[in-house]
Amino acid sequence: MKLLIRICCVLLLTSMGFAQENPVKIVFDVTSNNTKVHESAIRHVKAMSNAYPDSKFEVVMYSGAMDMVLKDKSTVGDDLEMLAKMDNIDFVICEGTMKRHDVDSTQLLSGVKSVPDGILEIIQKQKEGWGYIKESQ
Repeated sequence: MKLLIRICCVLLLTSMGFAQENPVKIVFDVTSNNTKVHESAIRHVKAMSNAYPDSKFEVVMYSGAMDMVLKDKSTVGDDLEMLAKMDNIDFVICEGTMKRHDVDSTQLLSGVKSVPDGILEIIQKQKEGWGYIKESQ
């Protein structure tokens, strides 16, 4: 009986050790104006941040994804603002895209940051070892 208990304890401790993943860093690339893509990106970030709370996530939006971060147009605004409050998630929009769409920072959802160039932001993250996911449909 003692042997069975010891074996169970060893198996439990071993499985707990394998269950703990190393933190990851992932940058999500969103360029689509398709609201289904916006919903998918939010769903992925939410699920991954819950599954890997010690990991870092950044969603970089540019080109057609402008509406995703606008107060009066976003279909994912509530979820995005909630997720943006988390320490391990950033939402950033390309300033070049903002300029092309004649948008200023007052029109952005709360918690959305801007970067000079969305593509260069992604490249920099990749140079720093971040994984890359292209959100599309």
